[in-house]
Amino acid sequence: MNNNLGALMVKSNTGYLGVSEPISLGGPTEKDVVQTAEVEKFLADAGLYESQEEAVSREEVLGKLDQTVKTWIKKATRVSGYGEQFVQEANAKIFTFGSYRLGVHGPGADIDTLCVGPRHATRNDYFFRCLHDMLAEMPEVSELHPVPDAHVPVLGFKLCGVSIDLLYANLAHVVIPDDLDLSQDSILHNVDEQAVRSLNGCRVTDQILRLVPNIPSFRTTLRFMRYWGKRRGVYSNVMGFLGGINWAILVARICQLYPNASPSMLISRFFRVYSQWKWPNPVTLCHIEEGPLGLPVWDPRRNFRDRGHQMPIITPAYPCMNSSYNVSTSTRYVMVQEFTRGYEICQAIDENRATWDDLFEPYPFFELYKNYLEVGITARNEDDLRNWKGWVESRLRTLVLKFERYTHEMLLAHPHPRDFSDGSRPLHSFYFMGLWRKQTAQPQEAEQFDIRGIVNEFKNAVLAYAHRREGMDIEVSHVKRKDIPLFVFPGGVRPPRSSRTVARSSRTVSRNVVTADGQVGNQLGAESWSDPQSALDHSGGYQSTSLLVPSVSSKETQSILNGHSNLHTESLEHEHPGHFLGSTSAPANIAVLDVVTQPNSMPSTSSNGAPTNGLDICFNSLHREAERIPANNPVNFSPAVVDELDELASYQAKPDDKHVLPVHGTSLEGCSGRTVGQTCNLSSHGNNHLKRKAEEELEVFFSF
Repeated sequence: MNNNLGALMVKSNTGYLGVSEPISLGGPTEKDVVQTAEVEKFLADAGLYESQEEAVSREEVLGKLDQTVKTWIKKATRVSGYGEQFVQEANAKIFTFGSYRLGVHGPGADIDTLCVGPRHATRNDYFFRCLHDMLAEMPEVSELHPVPDAHVPVLGFKLCGVSIDLLYANLAHVVIPDDLDLSQDSILHNVDEQAVRSLNGCRVTDQILRLVPNIPSFRTTLRFMRYWGKRRGVYSNVMGFLGGINWAILVARICQLYPNASPSMLISRFFRVYSQWKWPNPVTLCHIEEGPLGLPVWDPRRNFRDRGHQMPIITPAYPCMNSSYNVSTSTRYVMVQEFTRGYEICQAIDENRATWDDLFEPYPFFELYKNYLEVGITARNEDDLRNWKGWVESRLRTLVLKFERYTHEMLLAHPHPRDFSDGSRPLHSFYFMGLWRKQTAQPQEAEQFDIRGIVNEFKNAVLAYAHRREGMDIEVSHVKRKDIPLFVFPGGVRPPRSSRTVARSSRTVSRNVVTADGQVGNQLGAESWSDPQSALDHSGGYQSTSLLVPSVSSKETQSILNGHSNLHTESLEHEHPGHFLGSTSAPANIAVLDVVTQPNSMPSTSSNGAPTNGLDICFNSLHREAERIPANNPVNFSPAVVDELDELASYQAKPDDKHVLPVHGTSLEGCSGRTVGQTCNLSSHGNNHLKRKAEEELEVFFSF
C-alpha cells in the first residue's frame, strides 16, 4: 500500500470510537483512491470551497467581532457599577460552531458564533440592548435582526458583508478566562435553559470532531452529503428533514463504523447503512450519560415525548438530546427513499454504469404527485414578510403532523424545503406540499378524508402569531400537478418530461404526463371538482380516495380564534402524531368521513428495530406482524455486503422484553420487519409502484 493509503489507516489496537466496534477496518483500494479524487474534483467544480481571500476575510471579521464584544463587556461592566479595576479585567469570548467550525462551509455561508460573557452581563439587558445598540452604530454592520424570543435567542447581522448568527450565554463566572474550555460539563452550572441550548452548539460540534477517527475524510464526506441533501430536497430541519448538525452526526457515525475508509467508500456506506437502518433506533456517537447536573437527556424510558420521535439522531455532548425531533412519518419516508436511491446509484458508479452527476440530479418534486397544497403568505413590507415567513415556516411541519394524526397516517404530506416567489406579486411567498395516500398491504374500499378541520386548525395556529401585524395574511390553495404555477420552475418554464427524465426518475417518480398549464390553483373552497381518473387496486377493482378541504378565509378563521386562544402556546413537540393515535376517533371539530381503518395485518407502530446506544431501551416494533407484510423495497446485496450488514444488525439486536416500550406510528420503509442484511431484490419498482398507485388514487375535491 502506498503512503497515501497508509495515511488513511487507523490501527485496530488503539481501540475504537463510538458505542460499538467498527464494522470493517478495511482501507481503500486503488480504485477507491481514484473515486475519492473524483469526489474531491466534483466538489471543487461545484464551487463548494471558499477562496483563500474569502477565508482570510472571515478570519478578519471574527477578529473584529471578538474585539467588539470585549469592548462591549467592559462597557456593560462599568454600567453595572463595578470599579475600574474590575472593568479592565472583564472579558467576553467568541467561539464558532456549525459548518464553519466543522470545516465544511462554502462561499458566502453564515458563520455560527457564540459569545460567552460573565454572570452580570445578562442576555436581555446587556446582550440584546447594549450590544445591539453598539452594533447598530457601526457602519460595517448591516441587516441587524435580533430574535430574543426564539428557542435559541440569536442576534443576526452582517459584519463587513459576512453573515453572522451570534448566540449568547452568560456563565456563572465572575470573569471569563481566555483559556475557557466549553467541553467541561461544569460550564453548565447555574445557567438558564437558553444558555444551555446556546452552549450546546459549540459543545456538540467540538465533541463530533473528537469522536471521528479521520477528520479530513469526515469533512470531505460531510461536505458531499450536505450538498447532496440540498440537491435532493432533504436538507431543512424546519421543514421536518435534516439540518446541518443531523448530517454531521450521521456522517460521523459512518466514519466510526468504517474508520479506515476513504470518502468515496464512506459515501457508499452512508447510503447503504441508512437505507437499511431500522428507525426509530437512535443514531449515537457515544453512550448517553445522565450527567452530574440532573439536566434532562433523551430517554424514551422516562420521557413520553421521546417515544414518538421518528428518526432519533442524538447529540454527543451532555445533555444528549434528539437533534431531529422535527422529522415526521412523511419526511422520514421521503428520506429513506432517497437513501435507497443513493445506494443504488453508488452501486452503479462502482460498476461504471453511472457518474456522480446522476446522484445529484435535482429532485423532481413537482412531477411526483397529482395533488399539492399551496400555502401563500403576504405582508405589507419586507421586514414584516421576513418575520411572517419565519413564523409560518416554523408551523408548516405541524400541518404535516396534523394530516398524519387525524388520518391515522393514511394521508401523508411531502413539504418542499424552500419557499418560492412570484415576480408579478411582490411581498408574497409560497410553500408547497405534495399529498399522497399510503398504500397498505390489503386492498381498500372507497374512502374519504375530510381535511377541512385540519387546515382550519393550522390557520388558527398561524394567525395566533403574537407579533402579527396588519397585512400579514395566509391562504391555502389546492393545485393539481398540471396547474402548478410557472414561477416555481427555473426561468418560469415548465420542463418537458422527456423519456430520459422519466427513466431516471422512475425509482421515485410517478410516470404521469405533466401538461403545460400555468394556471394557479384556486383558494380552498373556491370551486368543486373531482378527478375522473381512477386506479386499479391489486385485486383488479377500483378504489378511490376523496379529500374534503375547507372554504374558510383568513378573516373567518380569525373569528374562530376566541375558541382557540391557547393555540399559540402549543409546543411543536406536542404536535407529534404518535401522541394521538391511541384514540379511535378524530377530535370532535375534525370531520373524518369514511376513513377505512388500518388493516390488522399492518404494524401499528413506526418502529422496526432496537436501539444501538447501550441504554437497554427497545421499541415495540411488532416483529411478528411486520414479517407477514411483503417487503415493497427489497434490496439484493453481494455476499461481502451481507456480511457487513449482518455485523451492523448485531448492533441493533432486540433486547429483553422487559425493556420494551411502545412507539406509535406505522412503518413505511420497504424492508420493515427484515433484519438489516436480509437478502432481497435491489429494484425499488415495487415500492414506487405502490406509491404511484397511492397518489393516483387520491382524489381531492372542494366542499363549501
